[in-house]
Amino acid sequence: MAEHKLPRKEVAPRPDQTELRVGRLTKAHGLKGAIKVELYTDEPQRRFVPGAVFTLQVPTASKWHGKTIELSELRWYNGHPVAFFAGVDDRTEAETLVKAILWVSQDVRQLPEEENAWYDHQLVGLSARRDGVEVGTIARVDHLPAQDLLVVRTPDGEVLVPFVSAIVPEVDLARGTVTLTPPAGLFEELPDDEPASATDDDTGVDGDAEAASGESTDPENGEG
Repeated sequence: MAEHKLPRKEVAPRPDQTELRVGRLTKAHGLKGAIKVELYTDEPQRRFVPGAVFTLQVPTASKWHGKTIELSELRWYNGHPVAFFAGVDDRTEAETLVKAILWVSQDVRQLPEEENAWYDHQLVGLSARRDGVEVGTIARVDHLPAQDLLVVRTPDGEVLVPFVSAIVPEVDLARGTVTLTPPAGLFEELPDDEPASATDDDTGVDGDAEAASGESTDPENGEG
């Protein structure tokens, strides 16, 4: 999965810099601090070189929150990339980094223009439209480990829309629009179920009416 095929989170203070997501740490490997990496870049030989520094995206409760980490070496085992980091010397320490997402700073002027590639700042402010009608505007992009979410600001509040092609089939920067095909209930409340129809037992005749008919159901009044 190429790094430029995903929305890019931009947190660098300089206007000519952006942050690119390039990998995710998935599982401790061995006993010496190695960690398997899921690559989000087509250029691991350029991104993952000794001395490369990554910003870590981890939960706020993690000991690594707000920190960076330096790569010592990237090796390949049975076709899978495995990373070694400075200061991560055993399996116990490596396990504290599992699920961390790796980001790098990048000069936006050096990024290629490619189809289906957008930066956060390009998406924010676009008109979110469903069936040609505006339902809100893109407020921001939330980058989560499982997927990215478009946060759509509507008159009724914010709606989180999974940024996947099945729900967001088109982004048109020239027109300033994002086309949405959301499932029912994402932007509106679904109506309550229809009330149940009368059953065969619900005839509307109460017990008093039955007794007035002269046909008692008392077994002592039966035949025999």
